[in-house]
Amino acid sequence: MPIYEYEHQTTDCERGKIIEIRQSISDPELKTCPYCKAPVRKILSRSNISTPKTNTELKDLGFTKLVKRDDGVYENVTARDGDSRFVHRDRPETLPNLKKTISD
Repeated sequence: MPIYEYEHQTTDCERGKIIEIRQSISDPELKTCPYCKAPVRKILSRSNISTPKTNTELKDLGFTKLVKRDDGVYENVTARDGDSRFVHRDRPETLPNLKKTISD
């Protein structure tokens, strides 16, 4: 279940100005603090999204990353054996071989 943050409107609770509440997505938004019964409002908080950070991690996961280098020229920074390092717009033979990474 997701964790939502609520901010106290008037005074701080013994749990602090901002409290975290584990709720189902279908649960109604809280209007009062479950601990001190003071009015609260739901606030937007940052979410944690884990993404691959390096080109090697992307390559290991089967992704292809093309970085624009010139007009119609892209560098394949995740090139595999047999793939062209540079992809040219007008030369289809330079496209990555997706059969190496995509399977049924």
